[in-house]
Amino acid sequence: MNEKKSKFTDCPITRTAEVLGGKWSLPIIFALMKETSRFKELERKIEGINTRMLVKELKQLEENGIVLRKVYAEVPPKVEYSLTEKGKALKSVLVEMKNWGNQFLTV
Repeated sequence: MNEKKSKFTDCPITRTAEVLGGKWSLPIIFALMKETSRFKELERKIEGINTRMLVKELKQLEENGIVLRKVYAEVPPKVEYSLTEKGKALKSVLVEMKNWGNQFLTV
């Protein structure tokens, strides 16, 4: 089966949006820029996210190579989330988005 690619597939903006497309992806990445966190810590840091969405978004970010999930062999299990190098490379983009929001989206 030979499927044609979408004309947008080669567009870097579209590919980036596909990787970071979830509503909660950017807030998760922003929270992890500051420090490695456990699941419940992330849940507390990200206002408005529910457990199900956090699980879903973390899994997607991990699959896309943005977030690293590290499981420690202890009882009870300890799991920490951090950014990969690919995820850390988004820092300047998120800082600029934050600056733009502060400048143009004041409440």
